[in-house]
Amino acid sequence: MPPTLHLWTPGLFDFKGGIQTYSSFLLEGLQTVLPGATLRVFTLHDAPATLPTDANTQVSYHTTGSVPTRLRAAAFAAQTSRAALGDRPDLIITTHVNFTPVAHALKRLANLPYWGVAHGFEAWEVAKPQVRRGMAGADKILAVSGFTRDRIRQSQSLQNLDILPNTFDSRRFQVAPKPLHLLKRYGLRPDQPVILTVNRLAAGEPFHSYDQILAALPTVQTALPEVHYLIVGKGDDRPRLERLIADRHLQDCVTLAGFVADDELPDHYALCDVFAMPSQLEGFGIVYLEAMACGRPVLAGLDGGQDALNHGELGALVDPEDVAAIADSLVQMLTATYPNPLIYQPQALRQRAIDAFGQQAFQRRLATHLTAQLAPHFQTQTDQLRPA
Repeated sequence: MPPTLHLWTPGLFDFKGGIQTYSSFLLEGLQTVLPGATLRVFTLHDAPATLPTDANTQVSYHTTGSVPTRLRAAAFAAQTSRAALGDRPDLIITTHVNFTPVAHALKRLANLPYWGVAHGFEAWEVAKPQVRRGMAGADKILAVSGFTRDRIRQSQSLQNLDILPNTFDSRRFQVAPKPLHLLKRYGLRPDQPVILTVNRLAAGEPFHSYDQILAALPTVQTALPEVHYLIVGKGDDRPRLERLIADRHLQDCVTLAGFVADDELPDHYALCDVFAMPSQLEGFGIVYLEAMACGRPVLAGLDGGQDALNHGELGALVDPEDVAAIADSLVQMLTATYPNPLIYQPQALRQRAIDAFGQQAFQRRLATHLTAQLAPHFQTQTDQLRPA
């Protein structure tokens, strides 16, 4: 008999952050590798009007996005619990560790198995004891990277950890020349070296990768006077960032592009010569994959980008706190002297990223995990998986 799965996620349609993007790929993967399964998707924040209206007998959607914010978490817990006790699903998958306490209660009450997905800092240092118990009681915690797995293991000593890395849509991100309309928009020349960061501008975060690039920029300018730094993203840290740029007299070589729609993001990757985000807070970083799929060299932090860059095989890894190392790596990458020839072979770099992290690779890994959990129901579909 085909299995029934419940997928709990913060959202799929209203906002496309990292967890939401991962959740979308996970849902697509479940439909592909379990074509006969019944999937019930529960989203915390999506507005009802954003849910798909096309008929799909395999998938149904349920949301609490219309409930007032202060009551929403409780409404979501009640909705998912009621549905799980009624359906008795073969597996519950939660794409945020904050949902695991409810899943843990259901496991204790009705012996319902569940997985949790751990992304980044929200799972590295968990203060709430109920979330720690929820993570410990899961049949499996799927970390999006070995780095995240190791951080959780250090803080909680869990034995139920495994890995299901991020993926991306390689069809959207292609190798292309610098777009003329963006050169015109930002007042750049085609031969002008451009560094790009795509990151939320969150004032409350303890570390900002764009601060490190700004600190390295004067050194980069010494070697490449016409270098330009483009920061894509919105958030409440923009006023501080604007003051920092002004205080360092970098207004002429830095552009804050603000929010960029999804359909313009590939063109922004194509505009740059190096994508740089030496972060301490990335559990994986889908943006690294997107940039590489566009054939662009990538600079990432040792603390968060090592999995996406396959431990340096696909790009440059630096200590995110070492401004001198960041500056030196950027100069080498922009002058084609960095000692990794792959980053200067756009099509080869793109293919390596697809081979390692494309949707086909993601779905094969997912099928392996599901085979172990749902052995009575599941037949591996590896020969039928859609190419990435």
